[in-house]
Formats: sequence, C-alpha cells, structure tokens
Amino acid sequence: MRAKRIGRPTRAGEAVAPTGSAIPADYAAWLASLKGRIASARRRAALAANEELVRLYHQIGTEILERQNRQGWGAKVIDRLASDLKAAFPEMKGFSSSNLKYMRYFAQMCPDIRIGQQPADQLPWFHLVTLLTQLSSGAEREWYATNSIQHGWSRSTLEAHIKNRLHQRQGIAVTNFDRRLPAPQAQLADEALKDPYLFDFLGLGDEAHERDIENALIRHITRFLLELGAGFACVGRQFRLEVEGDEFFIDLLFYHTRLKCYVVVELKAAAFKPDHAGQLNFYLAAVDAQVKAPDDRPTIGLLLCKAKKRLVAEYALSGIDKPMGVAECRLVRALPQPLDTALPTIEEIEAELAGDLEAKLERRR
Repeated sequence: MRAKRIGRPTRAGEAVAPTGSAIPADYAAWLASLKGRIASARRRAALAANEELVRLYHQIGTEILERQNRQGWGAKVIDRLASDLKAAFPEMKGFSSSNLKYMRYFAQMCPDIRIGQQPADQLPWFHLVTLLTQLSSGAEREWYATNSIQHGWSRSTLEAHIKNRLHQRQGIAVTNFDRRLPAPQAQLADEALKDPYLFDFLGLGDEAHERDIENALIRHITRFLLELGAGFACVGRQFRLEVEGDEFFIDLLFYHTRLKCYVVVELKAAAFKPDHAGQLNFYLAAVDAQVKAPDDRPTIGLLLCKAKKRLVAEYALSGIDKPMGVAECRLVRALPQPLDTALPTIEEIEAELAGDLEAKLERRR
C-alpha cells in the first residue's frame, strides 16, 4: 500500500517542488558576492599573467642585446631564433621576428622595466609597443602610460589619444575653477577639460550651425564621449528647465562620475562673446536649484565655441559666480598630424641597434 503524502493539497496541474528545493532567501546576495569574487580573481590572474609576460619579454630583449654586444648578432640570428621558438611553442603568438626586435628595443629603452615612474609591467605588451614606437619623448611616454593605467584605456583608445595629441590639450581650457571650487575639485575639474576639442569625426564643415553640431554629436555619441574624456555620462540633450513659467533648454547635460557633479555643455557656432558666460551662469544656477541632489557637488559649465580670445574669456569668467570653462571646438582638424618619419619602425630600430654595435666593435679594434 502506497503511503499518502501529508501536506498542503495541490491544485489541478500545479507542480509540487521536491523537499529542500526552495531557494534560500539570501541566495541572490550570495550569488552576487560570489560572481564579484570570481571576477576579481580573474582580473588579478590576468594582471599577474601580464606582469610575467612583460618581464619575460624584457629578459629576452636584454639577453638579445647582451649577445649582440658580445657576439655580434645580426638580424639573421633573430630570424632563426623566432623560427625555433615558434616551432617549440606553436600555441604562443609572441615570438615573431618583429616582436623579438620590439623586445630588444623595449630592453634598450626601458632597462629598469619602467616608463618614467610607471612600472612597465602594469601595461599590456602592445600598449608598450605603441608607447615606444609612436612617441619619442620620455615625458610624453610617461604621461600616456600613467593615464592608460589610471583610466584603463584600450590600445585603440591610447592610439587615438596619441594621434590627437591629448597631452597638449588636457587641462588648458580657460576656467575660473581655482576661484569657484575647493582646491581638490578645482584641479580635477581642470584636468577633465581640454582645449581645443576635436570634432573632425562629425563630417561637418566650419560653416555648420549649432543645431547641426549638436545633432551630429548625438549621432556619434561614442566618439563624442571618447573626446570628452573619462567620467562623462550623457543625461540628455535640449534638457528642459522651467523658471517662473518660462522654458529654457540646455544643449547637452552630462554627469561626471569622478567629479560627482552635473556638467552643462553649451555649443556656440561662433566666436566667444562675454554674454555667453552670463547665459551659461544662469543655466548652472537653475540646474543647481532644480536638478542637483544635496550630495552632488556644484554643477560646472563648459562653453564650446568656434574661436576665442583668451584674455576676453578670462575677463568674462572673472566676474562669474558659477564654475565654468571656455574651450574651442574644431570641426576640421587643425592640429598637425604626427610625422611618421619621427616614429621608429622595425627597420629603423634594427638599423639603430646595428649602428650601435658597429661603433662598439670599432672601439674594440
């Protein structure tokens, strides 16, 4: 005789969960914690693996340099070494002849495995190759290495910032931040702005109107955010404000995650005029009163114009209550392209090292 099940009667067609199958109340929180720990462990493992790889490449490059100096190695020996290493480790892709020459150049340019004050092994290998081959100044390499580590730039982002000469434009906009913000935030806000902003990816000419620029920026929002820099999150365009029954519309409203504040961006398809600062000051006051949360920091403004006279902008901002900056935006590239001839190719690296070797051999004779 089959034993009867004691418990709550079931309705027709209702499935009965087996005993012990109920999900615990804290399961979701535990799962989220577990996923976070797994992701963190994977990141640490990836960083550790990258550090080992970069150090290995540096050791290989150092030994190639030493053997070249002692034994007169040439390019043919490196080609043979690449072939033998690829045969021994077919699953690894880092032992091409060109990569071995990059290792040698890396060891020569960074004998202490550092780029300035930055440990080189904190960067992926091809970030290092980009820094070594696309920049000739040690100070510039250190600047881009520091920012790559700080902001987690991808290789394509790093290459784009080098091409657009970000280090020459960062933190030079005309602002009143030093007088309107506390020191720590003023410095961060200055670093968040640049001058000029390059919008040549929009496909517009210098005759474009403000609404044309705004529409194109929204269509290319990913490139726009990349040019704005780390920390900007788009809140909206033509953001509506109502003040005593009158409507006002902000061109673009952002929130900056590092500054913890709203950023009002106004576009002007003409040269800067002092009354532009007054209009932006009004928008900042309205956002502070109607949008800003109590724990947000003061809203800052960025006025992007076709051109500006620096002293005029400085005078205009000196009497403004709210923190804001003025910078130019360029729809057609005006900065000179980096000269390809200033960047070492594999062949140039090879020739340079060969020349060093010949000079050393000549001195020994």
